[in-house]
Amino acid sequence: MPASSASPDSTAVATPHPEHLTVGVGAALAAGLLWGLVFVVPLLLPEYPATLLSFGRYFAFGLVTLPIAWWQRRALRRLTRADWWLAARLSIVGNFIYYLALSAAIQLAGAPLPTLIIGTLPVVIAVVANQGSHAAHRISWARLAPSLVLISAGLLFVNADQVARLHASGALPAYLGGAALAIVANAAWTWYPIHNARWLHAHREHTSTTWATAQGITTLPMAALGLALSLAWLRGTGDARFAQSLSGPEPMTFWLLMTVVGFGASWLGTLLWNIASKNTPTALTGQLIVFETLAALAYAYLVYQRSPSGFEIAGIALLVLGVLVGVRALANPAQTRTRPRSSARDDGLA
Repeated sequence: MPASSASPDSTAVATPHPEHLTVGVGAALAAGLLWGLVFVVPLLLPEYPATLLSFGRYFAFGLVTLPIAWWQRRALRRLTRADWWLAARLSIVGNFIYYLALSAAIQLAGAPLPTLIIGTLPVVIAVVANQGSHAAHRISWARLAPSLVLISAGLLFVNADQVARLHASGALPAYLGGAALAIVANAAWTWYPIHNARWLHAHREHTSTTWATAQGITTLPMAALGLALSLAWLRGTGDARFAQSLSGPEPMTFWLLMTVVGFGASWLGTLLWNIASKNTPTALTGQLIVFETLAALAYAYLVYQRSPSGFEIAGIALLVLGVLVGVRALANPAQTRTRPRSSARDDGLA
């Protein structure tokens, strides 16, 4: 409810402390820069199917998590069976389903189209997270609308330019297939951050590091099995590219990139995103995923060795402005929605 109608025993605490909000936005930016790397890996390894790229990435993620798990073993023992089950579900949806669909989409339609479809996540997640009684730090639509409008306009600008490029090239079948798979990836990553943030807000006794490590531990056996089955299937089909090496035609490059995205984009990115989730309202956290879109586009332009067009530059500017407007609105105490006072730990750092 508006601040002007607050009861005497309530206070404006829906907005995090400015220092915490700065930490949250900074962590989301760093996570976006790391996550943007995963969009270019399928371009750098075009001969590798999406299954190998996905299971290879998360196998490396699980391996680099093992020593961290030993360091975190006491904290991990405090997780319940329900916590581990949720960590496994988050890994299946947010890791395997998401990256399988995204990798295949990028190989079918190139990087820009899937990147831009994933770029609608700030709007999709903000809308979904801000509905229902379970939404954390629910805010009024009047405050959420300006940033959503700017982000939507930015995505439309960039999409319009990309659709024109694809139509001119006659790549409609690949475009449609890539778009469909990117929508599946979008749905997976709409579900993941909302449920991940809900757990973090409800279990503040656990650190972001512990939760990121738990997801890595649950990912490892699933990734190992998937990687083994994928390699066995490729060798069974007689694919010459995988007949002489278990890691395909470019084994060194493959495992180097898998390690980079496995540690940087998966464990460290998840850790940073958990910090962001703890220190920003869920609806704003959804908007901050725009950093991933901007990083992925920048990396894609470097791989394609071209600069963005005028429409793309305008769209990127609108995306950035939308995020800034969202942060400013939520950081303004005068416009803060109120709820009963809670403990200071609710806004504690990771």
